[in-house]
Amino acid sequence: MSSDDIVKLIRPELQSLGGYSAHTSPETLADKIDIPADKIIKLDANENPYGCSPRILRALAEYRKWNIYPDAAQRRLRRQLQDYVGVDASRIVAACGSGELLDDILCLFVNPGDEVINCTPTFDMYRTRTLINGATLVNVPRDEDYAIDIGTVKAAITPKTKLVILANPNSPTGTATPESDILELLEMRVPVLVDEAYYEFYGKTAVSLVGRYPNLMVLRTFSKWAGLAGLRVGYGIFPSEVASYLIKIKLPYNVNVAALVAVQESLNDVDYLMGNVKAIIDERERMFREIEKIDWLKTFPSQANFIFCSVQRGDAGRLHQRLQQKGILVRYFDQPRLQNCVRFSVGKPEDTDTLMKVLQRLGDRTNG
Repeated sequence: MSSDDIVKLIRPELQSLGGYSAHTSPETLADKIDIPADKIIKLDANENPYGCSPRILRALAEYRKWNIYPDAAQRRLRRQLQDYVGVDASRIVAACGSGELLDDILCLFVNPGDEVINCTPTFDMYRTRTLINGATLVNVPRDEDYAIDIGTVKAAITPKTKLVILANPNSPTGTATPESDILELLEMRVPVLVDEAYYEFYGKTAVSLVGRYPNLMVLRTFSKWAGLAGLRVGYGIFPSEVASYLIKIKLPYNVNVAALVAVQESLNDVDYLMGNVKAIIDERERMFREIEKIDWLKTFPSQANFIFCSVQRGDAGRLHQRLQQKGILVRYFDQPRLQNCVRFSVGKPEDTDTLMKVLQRLGDRTNG
């Protein structure tokens, strides 16, 4: 069998699928510019600049049971999350990142040809995972301020609709959706998945509605607020019946023991971690005010740990490249409804100061 023969056996719709565009690593950038990787300012992936709880480092150093598989039923983990989230453990399922739970939810509800409503522009993983799972993607555009148009979303629901996905706050724009809009969607009696990856920075949640609406599911993550992006651990809050099915179909040991230790220590150190969250929120507000002073960038209010901007004069791709040359990684977008836009993750105050100095120095020279 030749290489061409094996490629012909790949599903045709996946041969032409554009995958999720991941961020650039500092090591990759360091190979291209004369700046060491540890000196590069990383503001492109919405990671927590303060890292994880110090308790985790000690606990992992002392852990000895690396040779033992974790509990596939996640009993202890779900009980620990129960106290933090405020719902019964029977409603909680964890995974290797909330993206894995998205896959499991699509597997649970969607047959080939079924429709999934996606409120664009939004987190691109919703598009890629929906198409990979064989569903038909129905893109419903947000308005000019990136808020959802609830009437348009409701009008897009058909008998083939098996899932509506809504990031709240939205990524990459930081836009929040009010609870009243979520309630209207839930009344349509189709499964609704609300992704609350940035909940701790927003402070509002739909979790309290899960007990009242059997069609509501909520995703959360430890990547952002707890600084565990590298350990890949997320969880969801579900109707108990849905949770029981997800436990059946998920990979059996999908949350590794290092992540289990990290979650336990994070939940034992919530006050410390929420202090970091408060520092990020404060810095977000300061960064927003500083960027507003730059007349060629249009800022959008954010309830997450980043600031989304439209480049009003000049080229966002060129700006992205010039910032990279200065050792600053930011996210650049060139997708429908996101053309000529950039996103700055919130770093430490000194990161903001450096970013602002470079932006002011580039000014019209970069965007002229």
